[in-house]
Amino acid sequence: MKRSKVERQQLLKETIDQTPFITDEELAKKFGVSIQTIRLDRMELSIPELRERIKSVANDQWNETVKALPIDEVIGEIIDLELDHRAISILEIQQEHVFSRNKIARGHHLFAQANSLAVAVINDELALTAKSELKFTRQVKQGERVVAKAFVEGESEKGLTIVRVNSFVDNEKVFTGLFHMYRSNEKENF
Repeated sequence: MKRSKVERQQLLKETIDQTPFITDEELAKKFGVSIQTIRLDRMELSIPELRERIKSVANDQWNETVKALPIDEVIGEIIDLELDHRAISILEIQQEHVFSRNKIARGHHLFAQANSLAVAVINDELALTAKSELKFTRQVKQGERVVAKAFVEGESEKGLTIVRVNSFVDNEKVFTGLFHMYRSNEKENF
């Protein structure tokens, strides 16, 4: 069904208010219009692009909360955080993240996103990775958006905090990591 421009823009605004991390591509599919039309509608409505919406949410909500490292040292943009429980970040895979020949993301960027999220979720001034167990389950390509989800699972027998991070592209798991984190208030060193 074809909507009027006014109706489409009203629905666009409501959709972005409800799901601020939706991409222009997803919006174009949802409304059956071109990506350029979505961009023009956003501009007319003074709605920033996805990257700016993510930064705005991250700066507003997490700047004072993350303790173990400065927010600008987290790889990816934090969109959800409950210290010592869970955290979520988004990383848009761009040209600087991939091998030039095949446009496949270099693994250290996926690791860095997951590791920095594991550090950020720790409610302490100091959090360091003592050990990690990693598995890459599929290649990630330029242009894809990686959503990393960290969950604090408890403590190891050595007193380290265990954080599991699973990373997804379009709900498909692409990476999983188990991080054993030292924190300054732990009883034992690693």
